[in-house]
Amino acid sequence: MDRIVYDRMAAHDSTHWWYRARRDILSDYLERYGNVPKGARILEIGCGTGHNLPMLGQFGEVDAIEIDPAARSIASERLGKPVGDAPLPDLPGVAKGTYDLVAVLDVVEHIEDDVAALKGMASLLKPGGKILIAVPAHQWMWSAHDVVNHHHRRYSKAGLVKAIEAAGLKSRKLTYFNSLLFPLAAAARIAGRLTGRDDSDDSPPAKPLNALFEAIFRLERHAVGRVPLTPGVSIVTLAEPR
Repeated sequence: MDRIVYDRMAAHDSTHWWYRARRDILSDYLERYGNVPKGARILEIGCGTGHNLPMLGQFGEVDAIEIDPAARSIASERLGKPVGDAPLPDLPGVAKGTYDLVAVLDVVEHIEDDVAALKGMASLLKPGGKILIAVPAHQWMWSAHDVVNHHHRRYSKAGLVKAIEAAGLKSRKLTYFNSLLFPLAAAARIAGRLTGRDDSDDSPPAKPLNALFEAIFRLERHAVGRVPLTPGVSIVTLAEPR
């Protein structure tokens, strides 16, 4: 990702509505459907500044990987131990068959060969282990945000399932999320194209609006995986070996 993306993440990951509500949604989803064993070993790949690590730590002992040095330093401070730098898809030096859960939260879209990356993650799982995957949805929503984040693609549900199955895995509880705010996000992307003002700035809005967006997004924590959601900005699923 461009340096500015990591800098914004470090500045806003504790206050921005998207990060805050998303952590709660993913936590509830994992609690309901992850069947994570007590004392689980968990690995987050592409942890960025480490803002998801405390949430994942509720489920077990967490390790992490991040290839950006500055973000890795921040994440290591948050985790209280060194964060690794092994790149996908080979993940050199990471022990195979070690983890009950691997989390890749807005990571797979950064990897050119997503199938190879998923195979590499699968090799790290213990028997019964799972991969928690979140990705951006809808290729037609491609914008400057995707460019500065060095995305290779945004996913359809079918496209994500295809990659998961090609890696020898199966998908469970696949669903859209960030659906309540999707009309607003879609309108903003379309307006940006029409006006030529496709802006990659994802800094938080004014505090009242930030609080409103957070409250609306967080409402989905009660629905994700339980009921079919309308198209959303993102997709989440659990993947496990067949």
